[in-house]
Amino acid sequence: MKDEYKLTPGTLYLCATPIGNLGDITYRVVQTLSQADLIAAEDTRNSLKLLNHLNINRPLTSYHEHNKYEKAQKLIDMLKEGSTIALITDAGMPAISDPGEVLVKMCHEQGVPVTSLPGACACVTALSLSGMSARRFCFEGFLPPGKKERDKVLSDLKDEKRTIIMYEAPHHIKKTLSLLGDTLGYERHITLCRELTKLHEEAYISTIQGCMERYEKEDPRGEFVLIIEGLSEEEAQSRSMEIFMDLTLTEHMDIYLSQGLDKKEAMKAVAADLGISKREVYARFENEKNT
Repeated sequence: MKDEYKLTPGTLYLCATPIGNLGDITYRVVQTLSQADLIAAEDTRNSLKLLNHLNINRPLTSYHEHNKYEKAQKLIDMLKEGSTIALITDAGMPAISDPGEVLVKMCHEQGVPVTSLPGACACVTALSLSGMSARRFCFEGFLPPGKKERDKVLSDLKDEKRTIIMYEAPHHIKKTLSLLGDTLGYERHITLCRELTKLHEEAYISTIQGCMERYEKEDPRGEFVLIIEGLSEEEAQSRSMEIFMDLTLTEHMDIYLSQGLDKKEAMKAVAADLGISKREVYARFENEKNT
């Protein structure tokens, strides 16, 4: 095939790399890596193995979590001078739970062209394997290391109805499962995906409790993608009912009135919350007032 693919000077190319099987790299990414003036990699030692496999010999520089701000500006200065730079991460798509997002943001702020070359991505691969609903989902990446921020994220997930996707390392998976169990309930359905696209690929379907019991008996291995069932409508309704049961009807109404709803709209909202008619809400409300 005649190679007419040419890179555009001064452009940052986000190149997806395999998450396991080296055969998953795209032809366009290979062409880009072969022509780039510079390849910026999260771990140059790891990336060198991939480049050697592809018989690509191009200048390589490190771009990672600990130099992502100062190095980003140096790379942008090169781009402004007309260089072409390919950004790769250890596995998957750059800028997804990856320091590359800083470089991309700074490029946009300084008017430097960026383009993304699609390819392997662990979160979507795992979701397709999980058997969970993929119509609506949210991606959380890794839980924050700090307790305060982590607790905030977990609290937000408590009422999340969409399928939840998370990443986790093998040495943290037990603690993360315990945190999720405490927050979401140990009977919440979950699919643990690991070793994606590799020989020992696995999608383990169970509950959070079931996964915890498994890893009490064996050591977790491989990088994990967690696909977690969202809160069901029935559970959401039940939780709402528990909250509203502690409120008087007047307090319940005040919640909606404070949001700017008029009295009629507030009554309609309260009726929907409690699963009763507006007429009954009105009767109870008037009775409370008289009492």
